[in-house]
Amino acid sequence: MEKVFLNDKLVDADKAGISVTDSGFLYGAGLFETMRSCNGVVFSLKDHLDRLFFSAGALSINNTYRREYITDAIYEVLKANNLTDARLRLTLTGGPMSQSEEERKSTLLIAASKLQSYPPEYYKNGVLVVLSPFRQNTAEPIYGHKTTSYFSRMLALKSAHQKRAAEALWFTVDNRLAEGCISNVFLVKDSILYTPPIETPVLAGVSRKTVFQLALKKSIEFVEKNLYISDLLDADEIFLTNVIMQIMPICSVENHSVGSGKPGPVTVKLQEEFDEFVKDECRKSNSSTSSL
Repeated sequence: MEKVFLNDKLVDADKAGISVTDSGFLYGAGLFETMRSCNGVVFSLKDHLDRLFFSAGALSINNTYRREYITDAIYEVLKANNLTDARLRLTLTGGPMSQSEEERKSTLLIAASKLQSYPPEYYKNGVLVVLSPFRQNTAEPIYGHKTTSYFSRMLALKSAHQKRAAEALWFTVDNRLAEGCISNVFLVKDSILYTPPIETPVLAGVSRKTVFQLALKKSIEFVEKNLYISDLLDADEIFLTNVIMQIMPICSVENHSVGSGKPGPVTVKLQEEFDEFVKDECRKSNSSTSSL
């Protein structure tokens, strides 16, 4: 039976329940993190928790848990489900609205499942992406944060899948390239790496940060700047990132073929480096857990 961590203990997944007045359930007032573990170690856990705690503060989402407690809970879930290579989902909400602000405790839910990789041909041949029909409003406070108000993202992604595309790319209301529904986006032009700046706003992706580290290590020039549809269509290479897909090459944007129509040399180099980086970090980070 699958075990999840809910608030203060491990419970069977089919017996887990939250308050009917939970702020995340009623209003989407919550945050989530999607993580991966390799060799029993969660990749870049500190970065995930940094983002979670930053967003909780920026959006005034009640967070009554300490980092150490959440870290222990994550490893308890992995251990309880006998998982080493896993996909993890952490959800944090402001807690039950039926309680006063002074006594309200956040809702913390952590679940894990066996890591299911994307098909190998996606990485070998690249994927099709489409343009989202929706736009990011730069004045909307939740953009740039991984909130549970994700319906528009899922709607755009479902539409993309119906068109046999892997992802949909979002633009802002003033026509700047932003991100994918569940990913950050990078362009390569004349061997230089480009991506939209955080202030667009876009999500401060954990894999986005990793790509910057790898580019620096491999002496690949990278630039954060405002990008437009013309940049997208003129790119030699385009790829997506998140911690589950890692680096996913794009071969086509709608009916437009990207570069040669196959993963380019910069993308392939970063794919190899990223895979090794994850394995190396998870070998070195032999994190131990204490009892809760």
